[in-house]
Amino acid sequence: MILIAGGTGTLGGPLVSKLVARGATLRVLTRDSNHTAALNAAGAEAVVGDVRNAETVTAAVAGCDTVISAIHGFASGRGTSPAAIDRDANIALVRAAVDAGVDHMILVSAYGASASHPMSLHRMKFAAEQALRGSGLHWTIIRPTAFLETWTQLIGAQLPSRATARVFGRGDNPINFVSVTEVANAIERAVYDEGWHDRAVDVVGADDLTFNQIAARLTEAIESPTRIDHVPVFALRALSILARPVAPAFGRMAQAALIMDTSNMAVNTSARTAK
Repeated sequence: MILIAGGTGTLGGPLVSKLVARGATLRVLTRDSNHTAALNAAGAEAVVGDVRNAETVTAAVAGCDTVISAIHGFASGRGTSPAAIDRDANIALVRAAVDAGVDHMILVSAYGASASHPMSLHRMKFAAEQALRGSGLHWTIIRPTAFLETWTQLIGAQLPSRATARVFGRGDNPINFVSVTEVANAIERAVYDEGWHDRAVDVVGADDLTFNQIAARLTEAIESPTRIDHVPVFALRALSILARPVAPAFGRMAQAALIMDTSNMAVNTSARTAK
């Protein structure tokens, strides 16, 4: 039995499909009961509950030999955060896996995760990595770069209804994006290839792209006239601070966009490493 925590998001959907196609017996922990019917129809057992609830997590991991954590608190609203989800909930999931006698846990982290990273998501993922490494479980840490699908959706959110693509900042900084399909492929391999046990694997895209290039591709695909609007760097900086009390997820996204527009986000494509 394989448990997937976070199996209904941008990454979770393709991952569930891949593992079901391989004949895996799946259990998916989700907070949203609206996903139950679709998961059951796909051949997975749905468990509705919050990953922050100890009883729910204990029940979810029972009888599983592999646990996959694809949870994140980056885009979640009030009451949650990377600290609550990416660090604390993942650490609790690790402990529950140990108590349940799970053999192997796969953690979806983030490329460049470290204790000193400017983004809280990466710092919290790193804390979870450390807990998993020291757990005594067989482990695999998957470290993808930014999801192409997530940022394509954000940039094209007002297309075609308002005929406007929104670029965050200057938009000319090369950034490595990876498709969730590639990430799902890596997790699938980690499930079935014991050579990937006890390793951290960077999963990067084939090319570096800028926000402007993504916006151009989106607008070129629409026949009607379109335009590209830029959210200035100073506005991103202000939003990353001012939005936190009332819209924490929006504030985190503004901060991420600011860092992505002003930091070195390119990756040598030979960087797909295991260590």
